[in-house]
Amino acid sequence: MAILWRHSALAGRHAEIGGELEDWNGMGTAWFYDNTPERAKADYEAIRTKAGLMDVSGLKKVHVVGEDAAYVIDRVTTRNVEKIGVGRSTYAAMLDERGLFVDDCVIYHLAVNSWMVVHGTGTGMEQLTKVAAAKNCSVIMDDDLHDMSLQGPVAVDFLAKHVDGIRDLAYFGIMHTKLFGRNVMISRTGYTGERGYEIFVGRKDGVHVWDNILSDGGSMGIRPTQFSTLDMLRIESYLLFYPGDNSETFPFEDGTPAGDSLWELGLDFVVSPGKEGFIGAENHYTMEGKERFKIYGVKLSDSMDQMEMFARVHADGKDVGVITYGLSSELNKYSVAIARLHPSVAKAGTKLTVVQPDGTELAATAEEMPFYDKDKSIRTAKG
Repeated sequence: MAILWRHSALAGRHAEIGGELEDWNGMGTAWFYDNTPERAKADYEAIRTKAGLMDVSGLKKVHVVGEDAAYVIDRVTTRNVEKIGVGRSTYAAMLDERGLFVDDCVIYHLAVNSWMVVHGTGTGMEQLTKVAAAKNCSVIMDDDLHDMSLQGPVAVDFLAKHVDGIRDLAYFGIMHTKLFGRNVMISRTGYTGERGYEIFVGRKDGVHVWDNILSDGGSMGIRPTQFSTLDMLRIESYLLFYPGDNSETFPFEDGTPAGDSLWELGLDFVVSPGKEGFIGAENHYTMEGKERFKIYGVKLSDSMDQMEMFARVHADGKDVGVITYGLSSELNKYSVAIARLHPSVAKAGTKLTVVQPDGTELAATAEEMPFYDKDKSIRTAKG
């Protein structure tokens, strides 16, 4: 049984509506409010058509402050930190000395010499702490700060009633403001592929803000959504989940130690052009063109069955990969999945067969991702 050492101030609210609190990152997280297909479908469609509110406080919020803060983040992550202005954030990766992926994060530049790195289940905190040793810098994990994710097409309309200038907040922008009389930081970020916002608020104000969003936004279709909804949303939006899509979950058959390159994961874009000096940089660059697999999309040709985790993928009678997560969407009328495919078949239009764990065979094709909002115009919309 997992030992929960982190606690959300919203745990009581989740329990009141049937929340099953399970461990994620050491925090009791509402994976399910009602573990049924009907609830899953309703929450998914709410975020795609209206808006959903989700407690993502299990993310680790790490402040990096001091004269050497920028140096520490620059050394640990793949982004050129000097390019991130105050009031802006960016998505980045962290590698180990082998040049292999160990975590991803969002870097927030809050003020001069004041940064926040928000990451998931990888070793980001450990990397930052190690590099910060003997530097003029403090690394502080902040579990007082809670994170609520308000995602969906009506999110901006709802916030516009309460926050001046929210429509002008650009993708990955940050603003400090008040919401329902409480101090909050709102960032134009999320993990859904929608135009969404993350609302950072102190523990003492968390329940107040949560309750008011739901009560005031109910008439607009805003509803609390269970954490597991993220898996449905991220699949069609090409948003990876560590270690769910990685070799920690899908080990290499030849016994090679776990660890995937950014080239294999399709995340090489998170390395700032020409950047050197970050952990694993030299090995990262030498691995280009040496991919053992490629993260790629799979779409069923004539079925709405859901592709299951660990289903095998075949091409011309040969085993060429594995499904990591699948989604069958009535809303978008397709069944799609993220897969780890041999590079030779990770090309749009390649004919594939998905073999479910029970032996059922499904006709499919390899498809570029994202499946939803292909040009990312929804998540980056202005006005």
